[in-house]
Amino acid sequence: MRIGILISGRGSNMVAIVEAVKRGEIPNSEVVVVISDKANAAGIEKAKERGIETLIIPKAKQTREEHDARIVEELKKREVDLVCLAGYMRLLSKVFIDAFPNRIVNIHPSLLPAFPGLEAQKQAVEYGVKISGCTVHFVDEELDHGPIILQRAVEVKQDDTPETLADRILQYEHQLYVEALKLIAENKLEIKGRRVFLRQEFQKNA
Repeated sequence: MRIGILISGRGSNMVAIVEAVKRGEIPNSEVVVVISDKANAAGIEKAKERGIETLIIPKAKQTREEHDARIVEELKKREVDLVCLAGYMRLLSKVFIDAFPNRIVNIHPSLLPAFPGLEAQKQAVEYGVKISGCTVHFVDEELDHGPIILQRAVEVKQDDTPETLADRILQYEHQLYVEALKLIAENKLEIKGRRVFLRQEFQKNA
């Protein structure tokens, strides 16, 4: 499974994926390229340090569709099978979704459908929920909306700030993303409508 990762910032989930691939936790897989829309994304240097090809493709004055088409072209050149969004701060257009149907994965720091969009941890603290967490899901054209693969609950403590909650959730994000990609690499998942199931032949061993 040839993986392409899209980032916009520090790339901590990208690093977790790259390291898990190197350790063999995500079997029969290789991270072939890391692409950022931001030239100053800290994750670019982290990818280079780990021997991964990097590309910077800024949006500049292009439309969202034109920008997505450029990224898709580079991913296709490298025969990417699965696209992982790791702190990529742009909503993908139909151009991108159609190029990789059910082959784009994202992680979001809340228990979707609760608190989609930016500053999910701040939303959770301000709303006063007692449980938040993180979600790995397939990507569709709507924001933080596609079929859910895995979720992990994280307690919201009384003295939490958005920053402390974000730090605690992030530790679980790294684990959960790797678990989800392992299931995909092993071809254990099937999608029926909005729901993601473990294939029947693997259920007895789950």
